[in-house]
Amino acid sequence: MTPISTRAVHICVDMQMMFLPPGPWAVEWLPAILPKVLSLVDGRPERTIFTRFITARRPGEGQGHWRQYYERWSQMTIECAGPGNLELLPELRDFVPPARVFDKPVYSPWLTGELHRSLQAEGVTELIVSGGEADMCVLATLLGAIDFGYRTILVEDAICSTSDEAYENILKLFTTRYSHHVEVAAAEEVLDFWR
Repeated sequence: MTPISTRAVHICVDMQMMFLPPGPWAVEWLPAILPKVLSLVDGRPERTIFTRFITARRPGEGQGHWRQYYERWSQMTIECAGPGNLELLPELRDFVPPARVFDKPVYSPWLTGELHRSLQAEGVTELIVSGGEADMCVLATLLGAIDFGYRTILVEDAICSTSDEAYENILKLFTTRYSHHVEVAAAEEVLDFWR
């Protein structure tokens, strides 16, 4: 790994209350990766953007197929689960500010173009990615970062998924198929190179 610019941004994906066990969208590994995520955020909170997945307000709302999705997962809508379900984990909330929060209604944070425009205005060319789920919102974040040409670093011990198999498949995908686009490293190594 080569040095990481002090202007790099850490995108911490969807570390939210709705994904804590034992809920219907529980990601069992989420509490286990929290110390690594905290080390990254604490290292440079002013260079951290937390994304939050914002569910539909009511069952059946959403664009296109998302309507069916929120009929199936009606208990996860804001009306049923409450707005507290959308909040960052308590351990991360105190970092905002200086960390920022970026809300998104879909898996990808790139859909509206707002995130990319903001990063471009700041001269950001490097992204560090952590959070969950590896095979959903983290994957969408990584693919968009690749498309926009950012130097992208996936923090392997600071991401999680609902299954070991999904996690291992994502690491294999980005260490083989996408190895020219994405660097994979442990949190400690990232922090050592981001001084």
